[in-house]
Amino acid sequence: MANHQPHRIKSISEFHEFRDLPKPEHPLVSVYNFEDLKRLNEDEPKSLMLDFYSIALKRSSNAKMRYGQQEYDFKEGVLLFISPGQVFSIEGNAELKHTGWSLLIHPDFLWNTPLAKKIKQYEYFGYSVYEALHLSDKEEKMIIGIMHNIRQEYQSNIDKFSQDVIIAQIELLLTYAERFYNRQFITRKISNHKILARLENLLEDYFNSETLSKKGLPTVHYIAENLNVSPNYLSGMLKSLTGQSTQQHIHDKLIDKAKEKLTTTNLSISEIAFELGFEHQQSFSKLFKTKTTISPLEFRQSFN
Repeated sequence: MANHQPHRIKSISEFHEFRDLPKPEHPLVSVYNFEDLKRLNEDEPKSLMLDFYSIALKRSSNAKMRYGQQEYDFKEGVLLFISPGQVFSIEGNAELKHTGWSLLIHPDFLWNTPLAKKIKQYEYFGYSVYEALHLSDKEEKMIIGIMHNIRQEYQSNIDKFSQDVIIAQIELLLTYAERFYNRQFITRKISNHKILARLENLLEDYFNSETLSKKGLPTVHYIAENLNVSPNYLSGMLKSLTGQSTQQHIHDKLIDKAKEKLTTTNLSISEIAFELGFEHQQSFSKLFKTKTTISPLEFRQSFN
């Protein structure tokens, strides 16, 4: 079953039908209450993929959701962002006990507006695959209020201002989400520090193994994957905690290792460069000088 292709849902109407919800009042935008989703079907596909954006604020007592590399059990208020084409699965008892609201936005609704391009630049649509946004009660009320405004707008008489009003509300919601994510970076520094400690250990192990000389420097993607976070989340976290990017952390660890070899071994500069994963000594020397302002040879001589 796990190997089956995800069940793809192409339209908001199709989603409403799939979830036994009333027919949507607008074909391209929908706000629904999770309490209206009473149960999971016995033969429900294990994983789903939507052709539209989903922003869900939910609490649940008996459902688990697997999304990207993460599993969520929704015991507290969580805001999740799912982009078109991302795969997720929901597991739980047939009778669902959950509350919250969800906003569905088809990309066609954003067509020819600045938000069509901008929505792809919000990082949480990328790293939400790894990181949910936990909201305070006050933040939850704000998000629900915006969703209600959107619903009210498409339930009213649609006129030439309706799309602009709804787009403005969606932008407001996304801006608040950005603010709340920023707040989460600050308030969750403890767990982020744990990631930082794991990053140090991961780099230490990598630089002490033969992998370095065989495969060269670890990529940002490799590091993020091994820490079970996304590259964007990792860089955002490191920037907020240390002011440096993941790449800069990798280079700093490399320079530490180079200094160690230059001062404790008799290896030539080219041998050290090779051990540190460089094909050419010049590339190693250039990076070393950029980071320390002196060449590897000058650094070694200063210790003799």
